[in-house]
Amino acid sequence: MVYNLEHLSTMLKVRVSLFAFLLLLVSLGEARLHRTRRLSPSAAETVETYNKYYNYGDLTERLQALAQIYPHIANLSSIGRSVEGRELWVMRITKDPDIDTPGRPKFKYVGNMHGDETVSRQVLVYLVEYLLASYGEDPRITELVNTTDIYIMPSMNPDGFEKSTEGDCTGESGGRNNARNIDLNRSFPDQYDGTTVTPDSIPEVMAVIRWIQEKRFVLSGNLHGGTVVASYPFDDSASHQQRGRYSQSEDDSLFRYLALVYSQNHPVMSTGQPKCFDAPEETFQDGITNGAQWYDVPGGMQDYNYLYGNCLEITMELSCCKYPPASELHHQWDLNRESLLAYMEKVHIGVHGYVKEDITGAALANVSIVVAGIRHNLTTGKYGDFYRLLIPGTYNITAVVPGYASQTVNHVQVMEGKATELNFTLAPVVSWAASSTTVPTSSLPSTTTEPSISTATSATRFSTSSQNWMVPTVEIQTNPPLLPNEHQAIQPQEFHHHSYADMELFLRKYSIKFPSITHLHSIGHSVEGRELYVMVISNKPTVHEHGEPEFKYVANMHGNEVVGRELLLNLIEYLCRNYGTDPEVTELVNSTRIHIMPSMNPDGYEVATEGDVKGYTGRNNSNNFDLNRNFPDQFATITEPRQPETIAVMNWLKSIPFVLSANLHGGSLVVNYPYDDDKDGAIQYSPSPDDRVFQQLSKAYSQENPLMHSGHPCEGLYPGEYFEDGITNGANWYNVPGGMQDWNYLNTNCFEVTIELGCVKYPKAKDLPTYWEQNRRALLQFIHQVHTGVKGTVSDSRDGTGIPNATISVEGIDHHISTAHTGDYWRLLAPGTYLIQASAHGYEPRMTYASVSKDRVEVVDFRLTRLHSDPNGQSTNGLEPTQNPSEKEFQHLIKDLSLGQGLEQLVKSIATENTFRYRRYKELPDTFRSFTLNFPKITAVRSLGQSVEFRTIWALEISNTPQEAEPSKPKIRFVAGIHGNAPVGTELLLEFATVLCTNYGKNPVITRLINETQIVIVPSINPDGREQAIEKQCASTQGLTNANGKDLDTDFFGNASQRVAEAQPETSAMMELILEKGYTLSVALDGGSLVATYPYDKPVQSVENEGTLKYLAGVYANNHPKMHLGTTACSNDGQMGNIPDGVIRAAERQSHMGSMKDFSMDFGHCPEITVYTGCCLFPPVEQLASLWAENKKALLSMLVEVHKGVRGVVRDRSGKPIVGAIIVLNGGARVFTTQGGYFRALLGPGSHSIEAVADGYQQQRQEVVVSSFEAASFIIIEFDMDNSVFGLPREFVVASAAATMTALVVTACIIWCVCAAKSNHQKDGFHRLRQHRDDYDDEIRLTSMSSKKSLLAHEFQDESESEEETLYANKL
Repeated sequence: MVYNLEHLSTMLKVRVSLFAFLLLLVSLGEARLHRTRRLSPSAAETVETYNKYYNYGDLTERLQALAQIYPHIANLSSIGRSVEGRELWVMRITKDPDIDTPGRPKFKYVGNMHGDETVSRQVLVYLVEYLLASYGEDPRITELVNTTDIYIMPSMNPDGFEKSTEGDCTGESGGRNNARNIDLNRSFPDQYDGTTVTPDSIPEVMAVIRWIQEKRFVLSGNLHGGTVVASYPFDDSASHQQRGRYSQSEDDSLFRYLALVYSQNHPVMSTGQPKCFDAPEETFQDGITNGAQWYDVPGGMQDYNYLYGNCLEITMELSCCKYPPASELHHQWDLNRESLLAYMEKVHIGVHGYVKEDITGAALANVSIVVAGIRHNLTTGKYGDFYRLLIPGTYNITAVVPGYASQTVNHVQVMEGKATELNFTLAPVVSWAASSTTVPTSSLPSTTTEPSISTATSATRFSTSSQNWMVPTVEIQTNPPLLPNEHQAIQPQEFHHHSYADMELFLRKYSIKFPSITHLHSIGHSVEGRELYVMVISNKPTVHEHGEPEFKYVANMHGNEVVGRELLLNLIEYLCRNYGTDPEVTELVNSTRIHIMPSMNPDGYEVATEGDVKGYTGRNNSNNFDLNRNFPDQFATITEPRQPETIAVMNWLKSIPFVLSANLHGGSLVVNYPYDDDKDGAIQYSPSPDDRVFQQLSKAYSQENPLMHSGHPCEGLYPGEYFEDGITNGANWYNVPGGMQDWNYLNTNCFEVTIELGCVKYPKAKDLPTYWEQNRRALLQFIHQVHTGVKGTVSDSRDGTGIPNATISVEGIDHHISTAHTGDYWRLLAPGTYLIQASAHGYEPRMTYASVSKDRVEVVDFRLTRLHSDPNGQSTNGLEPTQNPSEKEFQHLIKDLSLGQGLEQLVKSIATENTFRYRRYKELPDTFRSFTLNFPKITAVRSLGQSVEFRTIWALEISNTPQEAEPSKPKIRFVAGIHGNAPVGTELLLEFATVLCTNYGKNPVITRLINETQIVIVPSINPDGREQAIEKQCASTQGLTNANGKDLDTDFFGNASQRVAEAQPETSAMMELILEKGYTLSVALDGGSLVATYPYDKPVQSVENEGTLKYLAGVYANNHPKMHLGTTACSNDGQMGNIPDGVIRAAERQSHMGSMKDFSMDFGHCPEITVYTGCCLFPPVEQLASLWAENKKALLSMLVEVHKGVRGVVRDRSGKPIVGAIIVLNGGARVFTTQGGYFRALLGPGSHSIEAVADGYQQQRQEVVVSSFEAASFIIIEFDMDNSVFGLPREFVVASAAATMTALVVTACIIWCVCAAKSNHQKDGFHRLRQHRDDYDDEIRLTSMSSKKSLLAHEFQDESESEEETLYANKL
């Protein structure tokens, strides 16, 4: 034992000594290695073996090590991550790589875009090593690194690489695409097809797009595999012909030159005969090819770089075998090394320089550099620097930017070798005669009628590789040379002032003459009954085309400001007469739906006077209200009554998804943009969240009107007035509360500016041609602005259908827009890169980056995934039964009625002959009898009870199975007349019933709605009060109460503790109806206001499910032409001003206890909304027709809405339905299952929690998603038996009971044995034991019964009244 311990001790000492010796060797070796690296960085090259592929781990480790060794010229970063979370590594190689140094053009190589094309990945690693190791030793490499900002991305698709297999030459392993199986080189925005791939499926592409937009590269190479050739843009064509279609870019010669640089330095590529095993006969002349001529590649990266990234890129195919054995890697490096270097050096050809501001010398970014004859521009970077690659030759080059005089340098010589240096100095525009010219999307300078101005200037410096020289004078033109005009547009001929009659005739004439592109309609009437005409001009003028933006011009809002009125008539003539012959007009009309309202205030115009310079006669409408102070305002309360012209325009704007608008005024010369007022009412700048966008839009107009752009418009009238660039923020000029432009921006998707067109409000007719000439280009240019920013479609990923009312939000801008009825949207934005999110109720939001340019629109589509959906798109919210075709058809019907013009078309299709009158009680029995006689199959009438004066309270049921319980159908209740002095609701419901019945069997939509719904109509709850009411008494309380003087809407109490007197007979009748349960929704009509209210009337602190209740009231209000505008303006109800969206919680309007609405909620478990149909309680009979017209669509919308929300059945595992189960909605509101276990609940759009509770079963919980436009989803809730006993698991209780019984038995046996031994088996001992046992059993039975009674005593405890309600009642 002692020997063993000593032996172990000796061995341990030896091992410790050896370990210490090894540590010393390792540390010495590391020190030597570090010293070697510090002494000679190029020694790292010897480490490369060229005999293996680097997987992701190897690549990461290798790049990180190189960055650490060469920190003075190398910086490693990631631009994003792949689908599977791998970093997209980029090595930046330049002198001082941690800072951005002006004067160095940016170059990039990207490899391994297709994961199974792997040569590029390794070759780029070797290139990184070569550049780093050769720096400081090889003069060529040293100069390249010092003068170039080089970025190298070895692998754009690391996920695909990991999936690929070495030796797979044809890509059979499937690693080409990313981890979501998307081809990255088909996923970039395409000039012909837009964006076709969901952004969240291509994080690699989105990262590269952001990188391209941020870095502004000059030249790039995209390395691939599969053959040996250099391919150049364009990669696809408009026809998408698969092969053989040469698609030429504007820089075609330059691209051919660059491709040849690579191919001619590659021993195999230069032959043009790659002799690939899979295509041995395929050849490429000189080793290069036009991409589309080879084969069509939509969504390719090289085209994106050229069109949207300021960067020229070609694609290099490096090897026939996509993933050759590693043994070939060294050979591939040798083949490509010189080509890679020579191509990089071409980033220094052409022209380069800076653009600066003349006065301050500040750098000017985003200046367009225009080369005459090449219709492709690039822009300067943040330092004002530009690098325009050009092949040797002589060029005329122009620098153009808004707000500065453009500058052209002629005869710029570009030599072979280093770039020519060319600097621009631009002077700010100080007068209209020297205004700059905007570069149009054609990439050529705009034409102008102004003469070219030659100016001698200081010498401009040109620099080439061979010599420098000074040019004593250079011809500089403030405007580009005139272009040949191939088409002369037809100008308007009618220059005179148009009275209302003249204007009407003019509009009708052009509508008739050009029916294919015009649609004339009226959106309403003025105070004096004149039509508010709108002319729509488009290739499909009567409908909204998906993806086509809606634009509008509105003029003559102030009746005496007439220039806009005449200009819009001129514009109508110009667009109509030039359509089909003028390219610009044709394109605008084909791609835009243009709405033109020449006069919003025709009444005011008729009293205005020609020659009025700055007067007020005719400014206001016929009620003497200023229409531009009559819109709801965010800061001020507008107390003036809403005017018919204002209401008509507000409804018009709500009905069409306008994107951009201008409101044309007069009295100055400036473009005025939001906000028009501020919260303090002070004259100060009041910016909107989209201030940059509004400035851009305003300048787009002002820059095309030279006098406006000068900023000194009316020096004779207002000498001190100056507007920089001819634009102004509204509140910074003067405050305008209640203005139309702010209301557009805050309440719709529409961006609107106000354009003041001239200093004189009502000029002489002879001056009108001059106004047209000054504004013609500006009017057209402003319409063009609707095609900027981003646009796209938000659709359902499951079925591809568009999602309406989805929200489009932009990070950093607190202003959202929503999608139109088919899911399309347009979001105006200033140039830049933005993070854009699309979200919708019931869907997972999606975000993506978009880069916006000034002159074109970026297409960004979103495909949203439903919440709680599996990968196959099926709902996981419970078991869903198979739908039969009829159910699917009905679901489509509900969706059609909820979107677009579906409900409006239904209203128009309804056959009705209105003969309105107020019915006295004595007519009601015959009225109800006529329903049952004429429509016996769908109607049933019953008496609910009688009033105090024994008048019957009638209820009419409309259904295809009246008087039969159908728990699977929704049940809706319409009631009216609770206040007898407000009988409008009674007449509306009787007319509603008539329309439903008369259209049954004739109108398929009405027929289907009746077949699928149980409708109960109670038109008059208070017939006694109705008999006392007096017509034309708008504010009288006569008839408000019943015959006992009781306001029935204060008599609905469910608890005896709250009731101070016996319920009125009318109340009792309605309470019994409400307590029948099974109702899904109730709508009560009343009068005296114009608003929709939702529970509660009593003063509760919070309302369960308030979002849903408010939403239901909002549905009614939104389908009412006036209510949704939020203007009550009823003098009799004490409410003046605005109620947002026309919806308010009832208690906020007039708080009281005992309302029918609250009783329906608490005891009927049915949501009820109360609709106040108009300010006048008892209006003249002549107004009933218009009141019906206002409410019929809203009433029908309730029949549609009752089919939404959630529905289902509750059953146990055996399939037995469970009646009386409680369905708890979002932890608050409750409904109960009825016969067959059915339930139905209305819920607002969004995600909701549903809990199902039933006695003896385990509680179930599910999440459901509700849409605002889809029928209720059907779920099946299956209960498991409740396995708990006294709150403990049944198994535990059983086991415990078994153990207890065993112990009792054992104890009994022991006692028996002991007793038997003591008593020598005496029988009386057994009798005594039995007697005690019987007493014990009796005690157990009594205890058990007491426990059951205790449970029953609590089973039906009333929990409906809160402590707060009881307290309130006791106080009363």
